[in-house]
Amino acid sequence: MAPDPVRSQTVLRRAEVDGVSVFYREAGDPRNPAILLLHGFPTSSHQFRDLIPRLADLYHVVAPDLPGFGFTTAPESFDYSFARLAETMAGFTDAIGLARHAIYIFDYGAPVGLRLALARPDAITAIVSQNGNAYEEGLSDGWGPTRAYWADPSPANREAMRGMLSLETTRWQYTHGAPDETQVAPEAYWLDYALMSRPGNDEIQLGLIADYAGNVALYPRIQAYFRDRQPPLLAVWGARDPFFLPAGAEAFLRDLPKAEVHLVDAGHFALETHGREIADYIRDFLGRHLA
Repeated sequence: MAPDPVRSQTVLRRAEVDGVSVFYREAGDPRNPAILLLHGFPTSSHQFRDLIPRLADLYHVVAPDLPGFGFTTAPESFDYSFARLAETMAGFTDAIGLARHAIYIFDYGAPVGLRLALARPDAITAIVSQNGNAYEEGLSDGWGPTRAYWADPSPANREAMRGMLSLETTRWQYTHGAPDETQVAPEAYWLDYALMSRPGNDEIQLGLIADYAGNVALYPRIQAYFRDRQPPLLAVWGARDPFFLPAGAEAFLRDLPKAEVHLVDAGHFALETHGREIADYIRDFLGRHLA
């Protein structure tokens, strides 16, 4: 049967989850295998704008904005922690009827998605990690100031993290390691910066940076999940990522000997310059594991 071009178009929706209005992008036939795309810092589901139509002919693709990012809105009382983000995403999948699905994890999406896997291992059909870290060796020396903040969350160290929210740093995250900076769409980092600049969002982001220490502490449990459950895993990694080193991709093989690892000549936001190549890897991988 030929793909339905209407179903392959991306639609914009909202789902209400315990007081949180989750904005998400959706495409593809809901009868097809599902993929949940989980974005990272400092972006949103906007980062998947080109990937979604490259997968939607074969898969039901869903890309939500995490609370604190994009166009998802949450009450003032919302607890911005990675544990709470994962709980909200679990509620989101329940709200839209996504019982079983693969996960695409990138940056912050990794600790969120892997928490989902720990809580609901039978719901996860496969994992695609694009610079989504789960091993200490994947953390570069660039985490030094952040580790200092974790060790001593003093006002001075917290203030030192504020530079992560600037336009200059946001642009750098997109362009560093890209083989051709002109292929990185400027509206991507300008949108991220604009949304982070909303009143109060800086404190949300600084709080999540502090809470990230709990994700590293969770690595042994995540690695045990890999060993025990052996989920199909594809690691497709921007080899020039200044934050998450290729060693983090290769480390998956220690616990998942059948994992597939591919390094691409890209930076942290590899989809910006290598979207078609990454989509091809995903289609090949999922075609063999979700058929």
